[in-house]
Amino acid sequence: MGDIDRTAVVSPGALIGRDVVLGPHCVIGPHVVLGDGCRLHNNVTIIGQTVVGSGNEFFPNAVIGAPPQDLKYKGGPTRVQIGEGNVFREMVTVHAGTEIGGGLTRIGDHNRFLVGVHLAHDVAIGHRCVIANQTQLAGHVHVEDCCHIGGVAAFHHFVTVGRYSYVGGMTRATFDVPPYTKVAGYTARVRGLNVEGLKRWGMDPAEIRVLRRTCSMLFGRRAEEYGASLAERLAFIENNGQLTDHQRYLCEFVRRSLHDGVYGRHRETLRRDTDRDRQAYYGAPKPHLAAGETL
Repeated sequence: MGDIDRTAVVSPGALIGRDVVLGPHCVIGPHVVLGDGCRLHNNVTIIGQTVVGSGNEFFPNAVIGAPPQDLKYKGGPTRVQIGEGNVFREMVTVHAGTEIGGGLTRIGDHNRFLVGVHLAHDVAIGHRCVIANQTQLAGHVHVEDCCHIGGVAAFHHFVTVGRYSYVGGMTRATFDVPPYTKVAGYTARVRGLNVEGLKRWGMDPAEIRVLRRTCSMLFGRRAEEYGASLAERLAFIENNGQLTDHQRYLCEFVRRSLHDGVYGRHRETLRRDTDRDRQAYYGAPKPHLAAGETL
């Protein structure tokens, strides 16, 4: 199985791959699957119905697979699924899904989650993303491929972060982040195209120029020249020339959030919970306080 410290606790039933390293005081639950070549530094906890692919690294005090902090959760065997080659730095937390949200929190390949990142229930992360320190992703957030998120950013439930986008540090993201763009600010807004990111990912310079102009037409200071509303600007772009694949994806993404979304969040339309799903909490007996008394 590899190198397992004598103080590590591996429950019967856990499946441990080859060449796995478990440091001091790690805890592995009975339904966990750890792929080949994973390395756990000291005090890592992996529990629940969690499947971890090969070559992942977990730094001290990471907690993976704990039950969700969600009033809808009924205690079912919901899951966490992690791909290959990810890095989870100190104190990263990843919670399992909820029954009503699909039951799965899913992470792709070759992502980096820096200190204190929290991935809540039913979150989905693509491939090759970097999510910086203390970033908080609420339930049902989806992050597409090759995104970079600055530290202490916070994401509202059901937000989608489009591929190749950059979200600045301390951003409060309450709407879907368009692909290829830079978004930043407490009152978050699109600040332009993520030019440097696209260069690093090897996008063709001609394609970057096309996307830069498209982004400017949609969100730039002179965007109203192409239509008074975002919907009109989308129509102008779509009706004036053949679109590249990247242009088309950007326009489709923005249109979906604008027309089909709720408060700018497309995935909000997919939610299936009701007040009855939380009734066990809110319907519990209430404390009876005397006049003027407080808890």
